[in-house]
Amino acid sequence: MLRTNASRLVRLSVQGQITPPLQRTPYRVDREGVPFVLPGTGGIAYNVKVGDPAFGWVGDHVEPGVSTAASIDERSGARNQAYNTLTCVGNEAVVISGDAKGAKGIVTGKHGGIEHVIIDFAQEDLEKMVIEDKVLIKAYGLGLELLDYPGITVRNLDPGLLNKLELSEENGRLIVPVAAKIPARLMGSGIGASTTASGDYDITTTDQEEIKALGIDQLKFGDLVALEDSDNRFGRSYRKGALTVGVVVHSDCLVAGHGPGVTTLFTCIDGSLDVRIDAEANIARILQIGTYR
Repeated sequence: MLRTNASRLVRLSVQGQITPPLQRTPYRVDREGVPFVLPGTGGIAYNVKVGDPAFGWVGDHVEPGVSTAASIDERSGARNQAYNTLTCVGNEAVVISGDAKGAKGIVTGKHGGIEHVIIDFAQEDLEKMVIEDKVLIKAYGLGLELLDYPGITVRNLDPGLLNKLELSEENGRLIVPVAAKIPARLMGSGIGASTTASGDYDITTTDQEEIKALGIDQLKFGDLVALEDSDNRFGRSYRKGALTVGVVVHSDCLVAGHGPGVTTLFTCIDGSLDVRIDAEANIARILQIGTYR
């Protein structure tokens, strides 16, 4: 059993609401210079779930399940920043208004820029929800530390999910199962951010031949992935020998510099973090949510 400081962490209520899809302009321009009009972030995705493929959808930056924010009108404001920062992957969420009142879900990701917290609910609950229904999250995990691994920084992770991740220890290293390894050269939008305690950053998919050669086109929402030579301790940057493990939170994208988004869970620069390949390393399977319900 990993020793942590979980007993001293604050479990705090944060409240959001289901967000509408936003479309500032009908057209966006893809990486080849071609305009497109497609579904994207926000709303309730009835047929896109954690555990589904992250590629192949007729959409851009699609978020599986339910997209939420503290404030619909002030995405970059303090309320949204707190909502996105305090919430952790694996946190419990409950609907507190409308016909789906009482429905319980699980946070599966955090999307930067739009400042969404993404939540999985059962299909029967999705059918009762409407835009602007209120959701309460028991935010728990911010400040989580691994007491025997001071070189590993933990971000955005509920301690309950940590205990279910099928981790192992070997020669002084913590081993995390991942579905794929991603070279640092493929990391794009979000790199250079000053914090990894909120949001995500994208695996760029402009070079489709390289993406297919590496098997990245087989990624699923909820997959755990290793980001090689990526230092996510105090922002997102390249550092040779660093390692970050995160979770895939939104779909592939058509815009240059973008692709499936990854929310940081672990990061390390001293070699005490390592990974093993496991095609089933997915939080939907681990938590029995999404396609595994």
